[in-house]
Amino acid sequence: MRATSNWLEFHARFRPDAEALFDVSTGRRWTYAALRAWSLAWAGRLRAEGVVAGDRVVVVAGNRAETLALLFACAELGAILAPLNWRLAVPELQWQIDHCAARVVFADAAQRARIGGLPLEEEPTASPIEGPGAPLESPWVLMYTSGSTGRPKGALLTHAQLHWNSLNTTLACDLQPSDATLTFTPLFHTGGLNCLTTPLLHRGGRVVLTASFEPGEALRVIAEERVSVLMGVPTIFQMMADHPLFDGADLRSVRDALVGGAALPMPLLHRYRERDIPLRQGFGLTEVGPNCFSLPPAEIDRKAGTVGMAIPHVAAKIVHPDGSECGTDEPGELLLSGPAVFGGYWDDPAATAKAVVDGWFRTGDILSRDAEGYFRVQGRLKEMYISGGENVYPPEIEGVLHALPGVAAAAVIGVADERWGEVGAAFVEPLPGHVLTEAAIREWVAPRLARFKQPRYVRVLPTLPRTASGKIDRVNLSKELPS
Repeated sequence: MRATSNWLEFHARFRPDAEALFDVSTGRRWTYAALRAWSLAWAGRLRAEGVVAGDRVVVVAGNRAETLALLFACAELGAILAPLNWRLAVPELQWQIDHCAARVVFADAAQRARIGGLPLEEEPTASPIEGPGAPLESPWVLMYTSGSTGRPKGALLTHAQLHWNSLNTTLACDLQPSDATLTFTPLFHTGGLNCLTTPLLHRGGRVVLTASFEPGEALRVIAEERVSVLMGVPTIFQMMADHPLFDGADLRSVRDALVGGAALPMPLLHRYRERDIPLRQGFGLTEVGPNCFSLPPAEIDRKAGTVGMAIPHVAAKIVHPDGSECGTDEPGELLLSGPAVFGGYWDDPAATAKAVVDGWFRTGDILSRDAEGYFRVQGRLKEMYISGGENVYPPEIEGVLHALPGVAAAAVIGVADERWGEVGAAFVEPLPGHVLTEAAIREWVAPRLARFKQPRYVRVLPTLPRTASGKIDRVNLSKELPS
């Protein structure tokens, strides 16, 4: 059965001369016909290495067009692409390579110096192979989660998941073959690979790929390549807004911009609104989607602070710990179901059984839903803390901190306290050129939050630690507190 691998085959037949991919770092461009031919050549290269259906093909590299060619080469053979986080230490990378029992490892020059592997830079010389394809239920991508607690887990993303996520994204974002996206987030992260990159290739649009993110370069490429849809974490959009070129950059081509991975600060939303860019909050995760909710552009102002409604082919409910459903505006754990749910964790049936119960994926995220069906993120089960018997959700406090002029980023975590059980610790990163003091922050927070929500500890840091995907690294924040 030829399933997902038909993406390129279809577009190569129906729009062979349309541009599919532009790699900014190398200057190379591929039409759909050329990308299809290149992926078949890589399929031949994989077969020469003994890769068969079900084998894992590891890639350790910065953003490169070869990763996408290998993605579709794996689809031809029924193999599984495992893009690993090149920023990890060598022992961490080696653990993941061993854990997934990789048949072959490809790496760019910088990573081969650390872990070895086969070169990505060499063009495949083996005979092209048009393989049998893969059933929709079979895995296509193995993506390791961040592993903030314990070892990371390998999430198996099936052909069905990528197909339905692409279809959902097309419907929610009104994607067209004329659209182009700029992918500057890493392809080893679901935000880089699956928020807009694979949906655009599924739709027959154009992907512009950069090796890394630099705000000035991103603004230039957006203008020159007429990028129409964007996706990034708040940090990326903040860095572009803070860049001296932002006000004068030609951003007229951008019709939609999605924010994921963290809460969208309202001042940042308004900054982009001034440039007529409808910046809107999204929500999803590696194991489901990752595009699960969408905020209609017409509702950006009225429903600011929400992630919108569940998009087509995604079922969502909010439940109490006992499994009963929550009422209107009542926070609880978000459960998701539908064809965009992943295929389980690699070699970990116990974790899979714990995560997926009766067809519902337990996200571990705390959300609420209003009377109109709009969802609002309250935090994560592990991030929520209880102070004096009261539940405290860090995003609410962070929203107040983000509204303080001069704040670039803010994060709140719960820390142990002998009297109250737990109290809040707030960490604030100032905008360039701004000076923030602990006293000023406390003065701002006091009239805006109940006393039990006000952080006991406040720290101003030059920059907040971040993970490889650009999210604030909450695990390492606690190290900034006195012992």
